[in-house]
Amino acid sequence: MKQGKSLIELCKELERQRMARKDYIADTRSLMITTNERGQSKLDVDLGDSNQIFTVNDLAHQQIASRLQIPFKYYQKMQVEYPSLLDDNVNSWFNKNGERRMIRTLDGNIRAFLSDRYRRLDNLELAEAVLPIIKEMKGTDIISADITDTHMYIKVINKKLKAEVAVNDIVQAGLVISNSEVGLGSLKVEPLIYRLVCKNGLIVKDYAQKRYHVGRQIDNEESAYEIFSDETLAADDKAFFMKVQDTVRCAVDEAKFMLSVDKFRQTKHETTGNDPIKTVELLADKYMMNQNERGSILRHFIMAGDNSRFGLINAVTRASQDIEDYNRATELERLGGELLSLPIKQLLGGSNKNHPIKNITPNNNSNVIALAR
Repeated sequence: MKQGKSLIELCKELERQRMARKDYIADTRSLMITTNERGQSKLDVDLGDSNQIFTVNDLAHQQIASRLQIPFKYYQKMQVEYPSLLDDNVNSWFNKNGERRMIRTLDGNIRAFLSDRYRRLDNLELAEAVLPIIKEMKGTDIISADITDTHMYIKVINKKLKAEVAVNDIVQAGLVISNSEVGLGSLKVEPLIYRLVCKNGLIVKDYAQKRYHVGRQIDNEESAYEIFSDETLAADDKAFFMKVQDTVRCAVDEAKFMLSVDKFRQTKHETTGNDPIKTVELLADKYMMNQNERGSILRHFIMAGDNSRFGLINAVTRASQDIEDYNRATELERLGGELLSLPIKQLLGGSNKNHPIKNITPNNNSNVIALAR
């Protein structure tokens, strides 16, 4: 499993971001974008008695393009080759179809351009809610944590809950808590299988639980204003995070862990065929992997000498440790869980043995809890 920040480093960064971040609700008619010849954009927010100017980051550009229904490849072409045309397009649509949006900023940058119904379930509050619960759980240890531009992750194992998938091949139960403050996914609590022999983490999809950032529309007649956490919101969040605490307490469930372990054992008897190169090619094409990711998975797959589904899963999760980006490394750990959840017929692509995983499709059987207000 890829290592990120220490718990102390994580908490310090969460505190720093809390002090540096600002959020606004703004009518798009109070916004104006300006892009220079190097393709760098600034967004001017008219607050009535003052103006705030922020640099627009890559994710916010994507969200602006999506909201205005401008194809992103064309948006990028204008940004690089014809910046004034991009500004004309964006500002014209901002003014023609005026609507209220939430603008999330950090360190002088716009990091997200979201609906005004977006519920701010922020990382610091989440950490404050779950870390005491993790500490109370006997035998638990935080083995990896990080905060990126888009997500926070806390990965936990329970050393007391373990099983063998083979002789002297021990796995431990755990969980992954993740959250995005910028609209790239729900707050998730996902079971984890941690394999000691190679320190691989496999995120189990079957019992994942999610809570969405969906809230009520914020009422205010001003065209643009900064928003804070008022007492009503704080009371709502307290109740919400109590539910998250209960979810964390129940995430490491022995019965569900053993079901996942049994399924993991079974994959040792399921072949992916006799051509590991083709197997990895098909997997990489399906999940749009780059050449470094393809090469890493293939190397670990061949070195292990195990063409079973078990071998493929472990090659994918082992390759996650080679990935520099923590977000992407976690995605490969989730892909390991994806491969664990698939029926063997889908994994082998029916009767076509030369194309072993051609028909992989996502498993959407997660237990989803949506909380709207």
